[in-house]
Amino acid sequence: MTALNCIAIDDEPLALDIIREYAAKIPFLNLTKTFDNAIEVIEYLRNNNVDIMFLDIQMEELTGIQLLKVLTNKPKVILTTAYDTFAIKGYELDVTDYLLKPFSFERFTKAVNKAFEQITLKKGNLLPGNDSQPVPEVQGEDYFFVKTEFRLQKVDFKDILYIEGQGDYQSIVTVKGKIMTLQNLAKLEGILPAGNFIRVHKSYIVSLARIEKIERNRIRIGEKSIPISDTYKEKFFDTLTKRRLI
Repeated sequence: MTALNCIAIDDEPLALDIIREYAAKIPFLNLTKTFDNAIEVIEYLRNNNVDIMFLDIQMEELTGIQLLKVLTNKPKVILTTAYDTFAIKGYELDVTDYLLKPFSFERFTKAVNKAFEQITLKKGNLLPGNDSQPVPEVQGEDYFFVKTEFRLQKVDFKDILYIEGQGDYQSIVTVKGKIMTLQNLAKLEGILPAGNFIRVHKSYIVSLARIEKIERNRIRIGEKSIPISDTYKEKFFDTLTKRRLI
């Protein structure tokens, strides 16, 4: 996998130390340089390839916001600041994320993941590490590929028990374990064979073959109890009737 080059700008040494520590834990991140002022960054960006920039806002001479305004071809920007009053201004300048100090490694990782997704999308949805191989948008008769973490994971349709929406992520629960992906539920629903899978709730898609019990508008698959919402109830039972499953 090709590493993403990143830099960090902050006039607080401790803040830079934290970013160094966090970045070192993420294999695909390459922290190439750190700066304690924003002025030096302008020249560095002219001569170096940078994918992600961690940028503090409150700095002397040139603030983070002022730096963003003068840059014409800026990398993905993740703001790092102790002041939440700049959040709206940051998004007006099209930043990728806004980390409020002190931030955890988990929150740092989420911001980096968001930048990663934007970068791969901008490059034409290419697989990191091999710019000649696009991420497949089609699936075979028995499987498909899903983007998870920073790789493509093959998923056999027959192995899927159900898919659960969990905020920004979807959990594909299979007989082999769980696969987490940022691909939205609607897109996954379009990939799955309609005759074998059905949406039963805004947050759930189930495999018809894996249903063990239906009772009081709830589906049982293994130890999981899945609700059937009013929105999808009629279509669900119509499908079962038409297929002579009930």
